[in-house]
Amino acid sequence: MNTTPRGLNRAVLAVVGLLLFAAGAAGLAVQTVPAVASWWAAAAPRVGELIDGVRARTTPDGQDDTWLWLALAGVLLLLIVLLVLWIAAQGRGRTGIFASTGAGRRSVPGRGRPAGPDPAPGAGPAPAADAAAGTVTITAAAAEQALKAALLERSDLASASVGVWTVRGVPGLQVRVFPRKGVPPYAVAEEVSQLVEALDRVTGYRTPVLISIRSGARVRFARSERVA
Repeated sequence: MNTTPRGLNRAVLAVVGLLLFAAGAAGLAVQTVPAVASWWAAAAPRVGELIDGVRARTTPDGQDDTWLWLALAGVLLLLIVLLVLWIAAQGRGRTGIFASTGAGRRSVPGRGRPAGPDPAPGAGPAPAADAAAGTVTITAAAAEQALKAALLERSDLASASVGVWTVRGVPGLQVRVFPRKGVPPYAVAEEVSQLVEALDRVTGYRTPVLISIRSGARVRFARSERVA
């Protein structure tokens, strides 16, 4: 539910991995394959002469060294900026507001006009329920703690986590549960859905929900008892 650029992450990891693999394979070949070692022994002096020629052509008159070091520093600085932006793009989408309503904001679903008899014909429109000044806000931490506390009371779950993320501008719940070995996933999904519906009734706000049922080492090595 977050906005992590997974495609870009996989591409960067693939490129870096291939470069490191190629460098390691080349070093290993030079050390273990006699033909490659002989080729490198013959090619290394020519590579050194080529580098010296490039340094001589890029060294200004009266200077001791090439300006390529400044260009390399600029490239490294640009790389640092790109890495900072890449790190900042990870895991975005978390929000601290689960629901909010009040003057000038949209009403929470399920909270329309107050209960009572319909107005008589010609009496004019009824006053809006949201006309009163003020704002009611339910924080993401309140919803997360309430739902997680209900999930952790279940003995058929090894672990659970709850987060609130922004999905197309609307707060949504992400529920991750780790059922114990032998617990049917469909039963867990149905019971988690019931807990989410209970949260909807309590808060008066119906939100998008992503339920993720997972398995792994956490489930296999989790102890059966739980300390309150």
